[in-house]
Amino acid sequence: MSKGPNTRLADLFALTGWSKGELARLVNRRGAAVGQQQLSTDTSRVRRWIEQGEIPRDPVPRVLAAVFTERLGRVVTTEDLGLTRHRPTRPGSTRSADATAEPWEPDRTAAVLTEFTGMDLMLNRRGLVGAGAALTAGAVIADNLYDWLSGPDVAYAATRPGPRSVITQGGSRPLRDVYEPGPVGPEEVQALEHAVEVFRAWDASRGGGLQRKAVVGQLNEVGGLLTHDLQPAVKTRLWTVAANLAVLAGWMSHDVGLEPTAQRYFVIAAQAAKEAGDRPRAGEAISRAARQMIHLGRADDALELIQLAHASSGDRALPRTQAMLRTVEAWAQASLGRSEAVSRVLDEAEKLFVQDTGEAAPSWMQRFNEAELHGMEALVYRTLAEHDPGAARLAELHARQAIDLREKTGLERSALLDRITLASVYWISGEPDEAQVQAKLAMAVIGQNSSLRTWDRLREMYRLSGRYQGMPGVAELRAEIDIAMPSPRREV
Repeated sequence: MSKGPNTRLADLFALTGWSKGELARLVNRRGAAVGQQQLSTDTSRVRRWIEQGEIPRDPVPRVLAAVFTERLGRVVTTEDLGLTRHRPTRPGSTRSADATAEPWEPDRTAAVLTEFTGMDLMLNRRGLVGAGAALTAGAVIADNLYDWLSGPDVAYAATRPGPRSVITQGGSRPLRDVYEPGPVGPEEVQALEHAVEVFRAWDASRGGGLQRKAVVGQLNEVGGLLTHDLQPAVKTRLWTVAANLAVLAGWMSHDVGLEPTAQRYFVIAAQAAKEAGDRPRAGEAISRAARQMIHLGRADDALELIQLAHASSGDRALPRTQAMLRTVEAWAQASLGRSEAVSRVLDEAEKLFVQDTGEAAPSWMQRFNEAELHGMEALVYRTLAEHDPGAARLAELHARQAIDLREKTGLERSALLDRITLASVYWISGEPDEAQVQAKLAMAVIGQNSSLRTWDRLREMYRLSGRYQGMPGVAELRAEIDIAMPSPRREV
């Protein structure tokens, strides 16, 4: 019986410009190149996939994902092609699900993680530029993740090892790797955990552009390890490593303007954290997606996501984690000009923060220290100041406190963002001389980082300086920024 047209496959097929016969030949050629000479796809089969919703047997969906990825220059997975079953939205929801945000079953998480990172690495190798993708609404992500994250945690301690397999659209099949990894035990996992810290420090210092490919490659390897038989404790720690790496991959992708790719990594991170039984880590991952939405001007979507982050974290989240989530919520409220909500939520954040010494904080929360709290508060009040000028003084206070605290940490990129925030505050409050001082300090070091997100913040500061462009010093500063500013790059 026909399932009806596969609209997702049809839409992506239309973007390629191929005929059905060309797609059939490409599938056969790619299959033969990877040792699948038995593929005999023809035009009629392609028509059935598109018009009748027929799902081909493995490995055809993976081959299709590869050829679409190569053609469109962005990561395309089997889920994007509509070649998996859809899960329902949470009870009472009227929103439709979207395959790009749709969560897979827990036992497929490693396989999908490996597929997505493998496609991303292929784009890196071929030097392709992201195109044709779009961000999923925060409400859709929240709907699709809600039930899955609310379900019981995976209990690896009670799991008995079985034959190594990977789950595909056609069911479970034996795992056949190109190579067999050596034994994976606590020492190897510890080395991976250390690698996460190295990557995290680099990102905080210089931005994610130069290390993104390395992080994605490491995540791909961890995904492969997770499909093997491992001791329960080791597997749980590996899932935590996967969650941490996926957050970094997402944040670095956001940093260089690969927005839909970043969003998918944040969803992967939340699912990996859930596999590890670490709900607060899942909540923090979702809060990254919320921050991304605010940065891109979608505060309503961000509020949907931050509500899910709160729900996911539950009572297990330490006060410091809860404080961090509230700063993101306050930023979304500030973007919408809601002064009372901002004051209330930031007051809650400050009270929660002082309850927590940070000694018990997991590694992924260690960087949310006093300097980061002030930095976020500065950003929130600076955002609110465009709606309520009275918030400018509070933004200035917190920005200066953050800069003073960061001078001892070596987190150059974070200090740079604080400088840009402070300059923006002075443009808003009508103090162009002070604004120029801070802007010049920022310009002196901005070329040392690979973060396009930082340049986006500078563009906002540049916009605010526009009303003072008649002043000689301001005109010169704006000309300097014009010359230095890279062209915006986004997946669209």
